[in-house]
Amino acid sequence: MSRRRIGFWYRLAAVIAKPPLLVLFKRDWRGMEHIPADGGFITAVNHNSYVDPLSYAHWQYNTGRVPRFLAKAGLFKTPFVGMMLRGTGQIPVYRETTDAMNAFRAAIDAIERGECVAFYPEGTLTRDPDMWPMAGKTGAARVALQTKVPVIPVAQWGANLAMPPYAKGKKTHFFPRKTLQVLAGPPVDLERFYDKEPTPDVLREATEAIMAAITELLAEVRQEPVPAEVYDHRKARAEQRRKANEKKKQQQSGENTK
Repeated sequence: MSRRRIGFWYRLAAVIAKPPLLVLFKRDWRGMEHIPADGGFITAVNHNSYVDPLSYAHWQYNTGRVPRFLAKAGLFKTPFVGMMLRGTGQIPVYRETTDAMNAFRAAIDAIERGECVAFYPEGTLTRDPDMWPMAGKTGAARVALQTKVPVIPVAQWGANLAMPPYAKGKKTHFFPRKTLQVLAGPPVDLERFYDKEPTPDVLREATEAIMAAITELLAEVRQEPVPAEVYDHRKARAEQRRKANEKKKQQQSGENTK
């Protein structure tokens, strides 16, 4: 999609969002050369702040290829925000409902029309204590293997320093100005999966390849080594529940012996 086809609603969103971003943040943008000049493609991006969709969208808007985000369906019901989301062609995600597959089909349709669809493969803000990408969900891989379009990994850092995940009120720190760092890499090599049946194991392996590419880029941005293990929020929650149950049983056992 060329810059002349970005459209009224995306230009309006840029007019609204860019001035405060320019005032509040500095920028360190790299890797724009990896964004395809034409044709459909996928970007896979890490998620560490409520602000980072704006910073990433700002970065990609400047490439001339605007992204179509997969966003929670509830956001489309919010006054003005919902209007902007619909106007800019974002894709609602209805989680755990009979409409859940609509987002998958809409993403494929957008890609086949030559557009970019942006995925946050983690599915939510990272819960990793050190702010690294978590284990990803398989949606991006599923669409990628069906469409066989380039998957561009994108790492971002800096919005989380101003507004950490799940931060509220006084936990936000916009000053001194933080630097929004965005780095895109070359397409993830997924060709080895193209001729395979998209079984859960294949989708998981393809997802791991995508997440590994994002994490390596983030390690470059942060100038730190890639962590030895990928944080899996589901496993961490299961372990927390197990420990809580054990503690509860011990307390009940202690009460029974009194």
